[in-house]
Amino acid sequence: MSKRSAHRGFTLIELLVALLIGLFLIAGLLTLVQAMRRTFTMQTGLSQLQDNERMTTTLMTDVIQSTGYFPNPLVNSATTEFPVTGSFTTAGQALVGSGAYAAVPPGDSITVRYATAGGDNVINCAGGTSAVAATFTNTFSVDAFGNLNCALSVNVSGTITNSTIQLISGQVVNGLVVSGVTDLQVYYGVQTNAAAPVGSVDTYLDANGVTAGNYWGNVISVKLTLTYVNPLSGLPGQVATTVPFTRVVDVMQKTGVTT
Repeated sequence: MSKRSAHRGFTLIELLVALLIGLFLIAGLLTLVQAMRRTFTMQTGLSQLQDNERMTTTLMTDVIQSTGYFPNPLVNSATTEFPVTGSFTTAGQALVGSGAYAAVPPGDSITVRYATAGGDNVINCAGGTSAVAATFTNTFSVDAFGNLNCALSVNVSGTITNSTIQLISGQVVNGLVVSGVTDLQVYYGVQTNAAAPVGSVDTYLDANGVTAGNYWGNVISVKLTLTYVNPLSGLPGQVATTVPFTRVVDVMQKTGVTT
């Protein structure tokens, strides 16, 4: 074999074949990376959705279950602890809402109030407690920007402090909510039959229906439906743009302690 043939380089065809193989391998690698990124995005979105559902459901359940609570019933009474004020039109009334079920988003609002003796670990919608006797008034609602908010009013011996807590943050892009909560719908389990056993729900009504029948003192449970933005919307196979989550919460003042 001559020196010339022993030291010759690659031919053009060999280079083109090697280039084609390299491009094929790179395309496969890019496909794999894209699939991994899509999977990571899906898992992150689902984890955030689950965290939002867990946090809001737990907090709203704790707050709504406490409706009408007040310490030392041998000394205090509901009518003295919860006087007529604002949207509460009857002394002793501890729950009120607004809106029609299945109305257009962002939906309904629900307001509950209860008292704390101070130092008893009764929490408000901000997750806080009070070291002194106080009355907590909590109003849950969703705004047009996809934020799930709670308007908190703390009454300590007639001194009222108001604040708004953003439980879930939304974001609007091109006029659409792309994260957060889009809707809050509330149904109220009501005992309309006075002859039925105490604590028996015989119908579910929206806030307008409860107000029309003057049943706010007869609400036994609250059915919450929160609609979250689907974090997987737009991905292959995903049609739904939102994900509803429903929970029924007992009012302990009417049903006793439940788990």
